[in-house]
Amino acid sequence: MSMGDLISIHPSELKFPFELRRQSSCSMQLTNKTEKYVAFKVKTTNPKKYCVRPNSGIILPGSSCNVTVTMQAQKEAPPEPCRDKFLVQSVVTPDGTTSKDITPEMFNKEDGRVVNEFKMRVIYIPANPPSPVPEGSEEGTPPRASSQENGNQNFEEVSRSLEDTKEKSSEAWSAISKLTDEKSSALQQNQRLRQELEQIRKDISESRAGGFSLMFVMLVGLLGVLVGYFVKRG
Repeated sequence: MSMGDLISIHPSELKFPFELRRQSSCSMQLTNKTEKYVAFKVKTTNPKKYCVRPNSGIILPGSSCNVTVTMQAQKEAPPEPCRDKFLVQSVVTPDGTTSKDITPEMFNKEDGRVVNEFKMRVIYIPANPPSPVPEGSEEGTPPRASSQENGNQNFEEVSRSLEDTKEKSSEAWSAISKLTDEKSSALQQNQRLRQELEQIRKDISESRAGGFSLMFVMLVGLLGVLVGYFVKRG
């Protein structure tokens, strides 16, 4: 609790549960410690980011007023520590003053008026804080050691998984390389077979052409012999 000359403020810091893309609110209570009417006003260094309700008012003697501060939904995490600040001003007013009678000039120090001021900083806390870890287990083993063992076990499992992945990857590359070599060998063998088949076709064609010429010569020779035989007899 913050104690001032006129009012007490609780809490002394504004703590917002922070979660991306969600509004967050916190409250503070202002209590009038005097027997006079006290006017208050709440200011912030970032008015576009925060909404204060009510941002001003009158607190009767011995009474309290609750103020709610709402932070608009944020698209990204704010820097740490937060630089946003709030200022709570309070001043004594005549009895019977209402909230409608409050003016900015009431908090102006230039007229010799005594204005109490209290600065408040902003703190962000996780919206869903992790559950506390028990100090010890039923068997007396510290949970921290258990967490370390679990971490080591997880690390070993991840290491084995990586090694298995590397081995499988190596086997896969070896199989791919083998298949590539076999394909290349098959293509070369197929090309050789085509060349041999083409050569055989050429040899057959030449042998056929050569046989036809020899037979023709033999027929011509035979005809020549017959013609000569008949000429002699005639």
